Amino acid sequence: MNKVAYSIIVAASLAASSAFAADMPTKAPPAPPPPPSPWDVVVTAALMNDYNFRGITQSDHKPSTQAGFELRYNVNPNLQFYGGLSGESIDFPNNAAAEIDAYGGVRPTFGKLALDFGFWEYYYPGGNCYSPGGNCDSHFSGSFVPPTQLTLATFGPNFVGNVTKSDDSFWEVYAKGTYTINDQWSVGAQEYYSPSVVNTGAWGWFSTGNVTFTAPSSWFTAMPGLGGYVSGDLGYWDLGTSDAFYGFTKYTSYATWDLGVGWTYKVLTLDLRYYDTNLSKSECDAFTSAQNAGFSPGYVTAQNPSGGGTNWCGAAFVAKLSASIDFASNLK
Repeated sequence: MNKVAYSIIVAASLAASSAFAADMPTKAPPAPPPPPSPWDVVVTAALMNDYNFRGITQSDHKPSTQAGFELRYNVNPNLQFYGGLSGESIDFPNNAAAEIDAYGGVRPTFGKLALDFGFWEYYYPGGNCYSPGGNCDSHFSGSFVPPTQLTLATFGPNFVGNVTKSDDSFWEVYAKGTYTINDQWSVGAQEYYSPSVVNTGAWGWFSTGNVTFTAPSSWFTAMPGLGGYVSGDLGYWDLGTSDAFYGFTKYTSYATWDLGVGWTYKVLTLDLRYYDTNLSKSECDAFTSAQNAGFSPGYVTAQNPSGGGTNWCGAAFVAKLSASIDFASNLK
């Protein structure tokens, strides 16, 4: 009888305890973290001893700086829209001292294949028009002095030197593809088109391919965070014929190549690169109107009757130190 009573008491106690526990407030589970913002911002800056664009100096082989930013919207891990602004210091024949780039596009990814389609505007403010013959564009600044060191007094009345418009701005559309073979190797190809390269009136198709080898992280175990790569590019710029301002000149299409090695550490990259083209000094002068051109009878051709020649398209070594900071933005 005592055992039965004891069992009833224990059962009643357990029931009461369970009922009391059920009535006690419970802690809510922690709230899940907010989803990551689809917005990214990348800020860039660079210092280089020469600004080289498709094998041709844009800074008269002098140091150049760059700064810019890119705003990205990630629809999902495989689709991104982007737009950016960038500025570089230059030294152009028309006295323009800055290049302002505005661009935008879309980057879809399919497994190991990353694509990129977009539009790029190259804007060169502050230029002057130079044309000794008086044939200047609508932005003529009032000066007829040839931009080269060649003068009428030196070479006679038939020599007019190089000419250049005040506005060299132009735009391109492009398509790019990069295929990542593995952690070390990737290959890519790019295509660019402009109806008027550097506002000369000549169309241009630029085709290029590249190979990149990224060093394994095991090579830098003694220096965590350090990385390295080797890369090379081979391109061809198919160029058309200029407008009347530049004498309906058929520009020489040319090949350009570069080979370089780089080291990365956190947000920094040091790139050491060799550039070259197959343009002669005379062909280079006809295309660029370089302000440092020098005269030689050997430079006189049907394409370039003034006989100017320049090293703007020749072999060049470029050292570039750049920083790139990629971080998520709270923009809504």
